[in-house]
Amino acid sequence: MLENSLHKGLCCIRQLEDPGEGQGSGAHMISTARVPADKPVRIAFSLDNASDDTPPEDSIPLVFPELDQQLQPLPPCHDSVESMQVFKQHCQIAEEYNEVKKEIALLEERKKELIAKLDQAEKEKVDAAQLAREFEVLMEENRTLKLAQSQCVEQLEKLRIQYQKRQGSS
Repeated sequence: MLENSLHKGLCCIRQLEDPGEGQGSGAHMISTARVPADKPVRIAFSLDNASDDTPPEDSIPLVFPELDQQLQPLPPCHDSVESMQVFKQHCQIAEEYNEVKKEIALLEERKKELIAKLDQAEKEKVDAAQLAREFEVLMEENRTLKLAQSQCVEQLEKLRIQYQKRQGSS
């Protein structure tokens, strides 16, 4: 159904391009020119025999500057209800696409923040583990030094006793 609608819309444009296909003097030629992808494009056309109930050009948003050129909605054939419906659907999809792109960008930013926090937490975890190992080494060294001190105190006490015995015997 979508292909059929697009085909009808393109046929409408082709009829405007080629007045030899039965349109006679009522059709205007559409000129084509290369336009940079970052420039907004507004396309308008009219038929001499167009009805007055054709919506004005400004009532249909034709430009989505944030979309890539190949994703831009094609202008509808105003004489075809189906073409107008397809155009409106394409505009809605383009708006949804923009919302999803914005949400993805926000989620990507949040992801970066969480990765940074995780990296910081990992660094702190490594630092804490290193500090715990250093603490264990220092505690063992402290225990060894206290043992050596107590042995030195005992040895000093024995030497004092021996010194006092020599003093008393002389």
